[in-house]
Amino acid sequence: MFGFDTSQAKRRQGPRGKFDLPLLVALVGLACVGVVMVASSSIAVADSQHMGQFYYLKHHLMYLLLGVVAAGVAMRTELKVVEKYAFFLMLVAFIMLLAVFVPHLGMKLNGARRWLNLIVTSFQPVEAVKLILVVYIASYLVRHRESIETRFLGLIKPIAVSGIIVLLLLAQPDFGSATLVIAVTIAMVWLGGSRPIFLFLMGLPLMPLLAIAATSESYRMKRLTTFLHPWEHPFDDGFQLTQSLMAIGRGEWTGVGLGSSVLKLSYLPEAHTDFIFAVIGEELGLFGIVAVMSMFALVVWRGLHVGLKGVEVGQRFAGYIAFGIALMIGLQTMVSIGVNLGALPTKGLTLPLISYGGSSIVLTCAMAGVLLRATFEINRALDARHMATRIPAVAVPDANAPATPREREAVAA
Repeated sequence: MFGFDTSQAKRRQGPRGKFDLPLLVALVGLACVGVVMVASSSIAVADSQHMGQFYYLKHHLMYLLLGVVAAGVAMRTELKVVEKYAFFLMLVAFIMLLAVFVPHLGMKLNGARRWLNLIVTSFQPVEAVKLILVVYIASYLVRHRESIETRFLGLIKPIAVSGIIVLLLLAQPDFGSATLVIAVTIAMVWLGGSRPIFLFLMGLPLMPLLAIAATSESYRMKRLTTFLHPWEHPFDDGFQLTQSLMAIGRGEWTGVGLGSSVLKLSYLPEAHTDFIFAVIGEELGLFGIVAVMSMFALVVWRGLHVGLKGVEVGQRFAGYIAFGIALMIGLQTMVSIGVNLGALPTKGLTLPLISYGGSSIVLTCAMAGVLLRATFEINRALDARHMATRIPAVAVPDANAPATPREREAVAA
């Protein structure tokens, strides 16, 4: 099913691809941890809202099933098809980001317009935009490789596209996703061969804009200052962070036991979404935290490692896709964990594949499927190179071997 060859007796007809097994195991492991922790962290929340204890778990499983289907489709889709429609997908991304401002179509929750009303459910466009942006930049890096590597103006288009996305996200507002988009764009362009001095000069004008955006709203300023001294306002602006730190501190080495968290009982806000990592720390302790972080590290490492192989064997689009998705998952994980640990200001970013979410879990699974597809095509190219280098030995006559009867007859004649 997943392309792993188990029989050595089959005749080879051509190069064969295979999905990266360590990457697949890590992704499945994270999804399984997510199911367990959503079940543990959401029971009290659902019960307090009179929705039934397993309301969030049931919905999470439903979204995860949709995500598995999306991942399966992505794993069976050739990347050349995705590359062909990269520009069209980016237009769709812009339309979705603009649609959240349309009355009755866009939904406003907690003062932010980040969701589309699809009648039966809601959808957060930025989750799809993250994947589309990676596809578009990867396609651009392939088509304009020489320009990216040698010219300053070669950076204009990808940076401008990302800039428009950032402006639309800040208008929602969604500062966390905007920062993530900028970071992934710069990293992908750098890995695509751009000179660091070009990136510095291109990003220099953006720094004041980000500073203005971060300080223009009072609640953002509070987030920037509160995380430095959360215990000065433990029942006000620092409430979320202090509860998160207490939860992680209670876990110590081995945790208080699965399902035994106290802070999730209406003390820790968003325990099943943004602060689910704190519940992991409380219930599973340092060992659980290390295990989860190790799986994320494995996903990022395999993505970057296989992406580098892809560039080396000429599968540049697949390689850049692997780079971009690994960076997107890795950076979002760093921000989410950093927020829970008090190392970063509070941002509305979930922990990939673990936090409860609808569009988040579905699109993250789709992203994982595209990453696995990239590993399949890169491994197929590596197998093709290996087959091409295996030159069959040419039979050379041995001068010391005795002559055959036919050869003796030819000499006598």
